[in-house]
Amino acid sequence: MINRTVLIGHLSKDVELRYTTKGDAVASFTVAVNRQFTNSQGEREADFINCVMWRKAAENFANYTHKGSLVGIEGRIQTRSYENKQGQRVYVTEIVAENFSLLDSKPKGNQQNNARQASTLGDPFANGGQSIDIGNDDLPF
Repeated sequence: MINRTVLIGHLSKDVELRYTTKGDAVASFTVAVNRQFTNSQGEREADFINCVMWRKAAENFANYTHKGSLVGIEGRIQTRSYENKQGQRVYVTEIVAENFSLLDSKPKGNQQNNARQASTLGDPFANGGQSIDIGNDDLPF
């Protein structure tokens, strides 16, 4: 059986990050995905698809995205149901996201420098994009 879903769209609001009683991170978010066709007024409509992501991926996703971020999501469709406070059965269909890609272009100017510093912090190979001088005596072979 195959249950795979790939979405590319914009976050409709900031990611909601919570933790279970066991301490597992869970992120809930909605991706707005444009439809391939236009309506009778020539406008392109969007579907707002609810997604959930778990554990470390959820924390990373929440830390590096915000409302409007262009993201790629890979996962599976899941259905579930629960009983609400009024005693009614509520059915939910959502995407359980397993992988994500950040598709926004890189920040410009000072934001780019700050992002580069944050991403290379602790990286022993980061040298501001300049070459590293390694002599033959430095190589282990």
